[in-house]
Amino acid sequence: MKKASLKTLAEKMKNLDFCMMITQDGRGGLHTRPMSNNGKVEYDGNSWFFSDGDTHKIKQIEADPKVSLIYQTDNMLFVECYGHASIVRQRSTMAEKWVDELSQWFPKGIDTPGLCLIKVTATRVQFWHKEEDGEYKA
Repeated sequence: MKKASLKTLAEKMKNLDFCMMITQDGRGGLHTRPMSNNGKVEYDGNSWFFSDGDTHKIKQIEADPKVSLIYQTDNMLFVECYGHASIVRQRSTMAEKWVDELSQWFPKGIDTPGLCLIKVTATRVQFWHKEEDGEYKA
């Protein structure tokens, strides 16, 4: 697998929206669920996801921050991001990351009770795209 730059990854990931987030449950099991980072986000090594703060995934991240994000597109781009997640509750950061499309899940916007952000900082990202592949290590 060839070494990839963060710039190359940002270009590959610029239109990705939905992924599958995998967390560890503390009993040796893995849990996977779809998450949206709202596409059109300039990838800088961090992925951001809004969430209700009272969910299993938040409890799992607080207990074990290791996560994996898996993206796939119709044109045969596959991306797996390994990293560490943290929970962010600062309203200023939520306001900065907010996009109107999130209102479908959080109708009260950043005033939604319990709202938080999950920040996933990549330690390694691999991609496969048709005949091309690459790996970025932070």
